[in-house]
Amino acid sequence: MASTIDIETQDGTVRGTRERGVGRWRSIPYAAPPVGELRLRAPQPVTPWSGVLDTTRFRNAAMQNKATARIGLRTVQPVSEDALTINVTAPLRPATAPRPVMVFIHGGAYIFGTSAMGLYGGRQLALRGDLIVVSMNYRLGAFGYGDFSRYSTAERPFDSNCGLRDQVAALEWVQRNIAAFGGDPDNVTIFGESAGAAAVVTLMATPAAKDLFHAAIAESSPADWAHGPAAADEFAAQCIELLGATEQTAAETLANCDPEQLRRAGAKAIRFAMTDRPGYMPAVPTVDGNYLPTTPIEAMAAGTAHRVPLIIGTNRDEATLFSRRNKPSEQLPTCPDRIDRYFDGSDPDIKARVLAAYSGYPAPGTAINLGGDATFLRPTLAACDAHSAYAPTYNYRYDYAPKLLQRMGFGATHASEMLAVFGVVDTPLGRALTAGGSRRGLRLVTEQVQAQWISFARHGRPLPSWPQYTTQTRRTLVFDTPTRVAHDLDRARRVAWRDVTGPHEVAGISDGFSDEVEKAI
Repeated sequence: MASTIDIETQDGTVRGTRERGVGRWRSIPYAAPPVGELRLRAPQPVTPWSGVLDTTRFRNAAMQNKATARIGLRTVQPVSEDALTINVTAPLRPATAPRPVMVFIHGGAYIFGTSAMGLYGGRQLALRGDLIVVSMNYRLGAFGYGDFSRYSTAERPFDSNCGLRDQVAALEWVQRNIAAFGGDPDNVTIFGESAGAAAVVTLMATPAAKDLFHAAIAESSPADWAHGPAAADEFAAQCIELLGATEQTAAETLANCDPEQLRRAGAKAIRFAMTDRPGYMPAVPTVDGNYLPTTPIEAMAAGTAHRVPLIIGTNRDEATLFSRRNKPSEQLPTCPDRIDRYFDGSDPDIKARVLAAYSGYPAPGTAINLGGDATFLRPTLAACDAHSAYAPTYNYRYDYAPKLLQRMGFGATHASEMLAVFGVVDTPLGRALTAGGSRRGLRLVTEQVQAQWISFARHGRPLPSWPQYTTQTRRTLVFDTPTRVAHDLDRARRVAWRDVTGPHEVAGISDGFSDEVEKAI
């Protein structure tokens, strides 16, 4: 059995395990359980404990469909509102100075996911980079991204942006406690993938997050995932209707309903919205004028976002992962019907210009590429253009795909860069993915990606081989075998998307929603 290791935090002693060169502490509470009177409220401080808290195993995932909380072939993590926890992986070898810290924010469309995924453990990254890897849970779906503040009463108030506030609270925990694990609170890099990458750019626009991190990495970020109060109110109203409540009974219902009821209501409202408007996610941060004053891209363009160095990029074949399934979180505009609905209300000339940039459209492959670019590339390039005027910005595209992913038709699909970021090549997953060859290629790309991420986390800049992105040069580092620097990569697509606004900038979700609710109820 692995030996244990105790660390004294400001809230109490936590007991972790020594595992193959690293210490691991799992499910450390960073905020009070958001249950009872704290449901749908901003996170509150942990009540300090006496004695030693066992953090040798994971506890709960945030509320979500139980099927999405799978962390192994036969293992499903329990789901609960009581899930505001953080994990730490730290090298055990002696250090001559405090170690850089990388804080990972998991993806999952803001409606599913857990920091307990084996991929996110961070052992290989921590050992290679001699740094500390932290990951967190945060509230999801209606619990984290439903803005029910309009239903507040004097007896039962509700807060906006609970999931975003959770992420800030986790970063505050890092500032208070990471030194006890050997980390440097003055050198923290946040990184995330997909919705986690959207969270990264949103934190860059969140005043409360100022000085809590010093560099940021956004992998495949739907960087415009934020909406205004009107759209937030509409999503909240849909949840209330699905709960069978009224304006007058909403506060009592939200406070006292079974958590699974609230989860289901939020999931149905999300499904209806995404089916009606491909590419739209209603459970996103709310630009409330207070906690989140403006959208991330608007903040970057105005220079009011935190001016930290930023790595941001996409994968070559983002949307292939979503094109074969029909889950609510996967309703991207990847076929002609969804693409037509994506452009509903847009200038016909803009739509024609975008379609013309995809040779062979409406062939399935080109439609899938268009959907991936609409969701990930379009807002990523907007963020690059905006942030690069104020802070060092580095753009990448991840093109490498093991032969197995190529044969399956996925290519360098969404999330595949995490195989390199977290270094899975010598794990059972890595061996399975490279069973048909490509082990050497995956190892080479892993070394390249990790070298850049580690340099960025240590020094606030990648290696010299990666030039900054500016609107004059538009240089992109393409990770592949070989890795190369490209100038104005896919210029025709960039120009085609330049004036296109995403679905989150459109008010209202669906005039036909009430009819759908009646069918569902």
